[in-house]
Amino acid sequence: MGVRRAVETALDTPAQHAGPIYTYGPLIHNPQIIDLLEQKGISILDEIPDQGTGTVLIRAHGVPPGDRDRLEAAGFTVIDATCPRVIKVQQIIIQFVKKGYTPIILGNATHPEVVGLLGHTGGAGHVVESLEQLEALPAFEKAIIVSQTTQNTQLFERVAQWTARNRPHYKLFNTICDSTEKRQAEIKALADSVDAVVVVGGRSSGNTKRLAEIARQSGKPAYHVETEADLDLEALKSAHAVGITAGASTPNWIMRRVLQAIEDLPYRHSRGVRRSLFNLQRTLLLTSLYLCVGAGSLAYACSRLQEISGNRIFVLIAMSYVLSMHILNNIFGIKADLYNDPERAAFYTDHKKILSVIAGVAGFAGLAAAFAAGWTPFVLLLVMTLLGLSYKLSLVPRRLSGGRYRRLSDIPGSKTTLISLAWGVVAAALPALAAGRGISLKTLLVFIWCGGLVFARTVFFEILDIHGDRLVGRETIPLLIGEQRAMKLLKSLLLALPFFLGISSLLGLLPSLGYILAACSALMYALIAAYERGLRPRGIRFELLVDFHFILTGLAAFLWSRLAAGM
Repeated sequence: MGVRRAVETALDTPAQHAGPIYTYGPLIHNPQIIDLLEQKGISILDEIPDQGTGTVLIRAHGVPPGDRDRLEAAGFTVIDATCPRVIKVQQIIIQFVKKGYTPIILGNATHPEVVGLLGHTGGAGHVVESLEQLEALPAFEKAIIVSQTTQNTQLFERVAQWTARNRPHYKLFNTICDSTEKRQAEIKALADSVDAVVVVGGRSSGNTKRLAEIARQSGKPAYHVETEADLDLEALKSAHAVGITAGASTPNWIMRRVLQAIEDLPYRHSRGVRRSLFNLQRTLLLTSLYLCVGAGSLAYACSRLQEISGNRIFVLIAMSYVLSMHILNNIFGIKADLYNDPERAAFYTDHKKILSVIAGVAGFAGLAAAFAAGWTPFVLLLVMTLLGLSYKLSLVPRRLSGGRYRRLSDIPGSKTTLISLAWGVVAAALPALAAGRGISLKTLLVFIWCGGLVFARTVFFEILDIHGDRLVGRETIPLLIGEQRAMKLLKSLLLALPFFLGISSLLGLLPSLGYILAACSALMYALIAAYERGLRPRGIRFELLVDFHFILTGLAAFLWSRLAAGM
């Protein structure tokens, strides 16, 4: 939490405060994040000058109060990005120093957090790195013991036991961050259940190094890596199960790269059906062909819900449109995918030309099919295609927009909303228009169900990609309302959609197929619930499952129509 808060504060600062922008020392202990901030014009200030201009962010570890005073005296605007957990320790120290207590800090004396904590002791504090150093201190009349927030929990427990026996009058505060405690406990259990452990994080990150130490204490091979480039794949290939964990300052996209590299490992050395199946699955996902099939399946299900039979040209329209738009979206979104999905970013960078041609051919095929279905479907699809192509283009002159909202992509949450509306139109509205029925109440109900299902799918992937989207400045719904609220919204919607379909069928507004598709809608909720509990399959299999609920709606509708025809 503290790391994320510090990084988000830094990313927000250039738009809100005068430059140049600095961090006082490295913001966090992760070189990839530091490099990213430098690319965005946020540099490191190592020494405090006599005079300066611009804005300085206090690092997540905190600083001595004197340093902040000197920064302000030099003329800088100071923004405090200190982790709230560290601030809590600072406040404990300040409170008890005023009462005459001697502060003892259990931590690494050279760590920035400990240096900052020591600065709040008014010169009366002591730093100990081991139980032996604590024993060597004189017995103070009044003393408190606090801990560096990323301290080893086992060491703190030994200190607590010694204090209870030998210094019972000391006040002991367990100020180890609860996420640190949880992660250290988890790495012990994880190491017992796998053949090897990979710990991902900066070489200078104290909590990451402690995780690696705990993993090694289990006796299992443990590897501390900063990125996937550091992986010893030859050493890992003999392991049947590999456990992966990360330090607090490790960004999600680095974890994802490491995960992909290890997940691909069994297939690097395999041949035959297993490797071919893996490559096929990956190709279907990367090219959006799998999602294209899902769009066609959903369009078929929507047509059967509206009791439209006969010409299936709308299935081709839906598949062509979704394939075209999603390929183009991935081409334009390479910058975000460098963090969210590095494998997809590399794929689209390497095959940009051929994928652009496929997107163009698919788009033309969809428009041709819509034209064959009638002028109204053609014009509607043409408008939607133009909106999709102009999503990143400046449509409003700067003098009229004030520099904001010049493009559709500048509108917060617009991507999710437009994708949901577009799918609803091609999957629910176009079948009705192609059949010459117009837009009826039945069409409206099916449109709401279809759009809601796609909205849920899109928001869920935005939650998974929240960190990369945050870094490139995308204003997605999870970023607008927060990850937890977005998850609550998602689950509420997915609970409501089956009831919506069921009640519509019960009232005779939709056929009995609505009951079956209500169960299909519940699959997405089950996947999200599994994701929250950590029971999800990893990587490619998980993405295949998420989008399979679209294909399942088409299969269910097909079986229902065959059964209905035979009755």
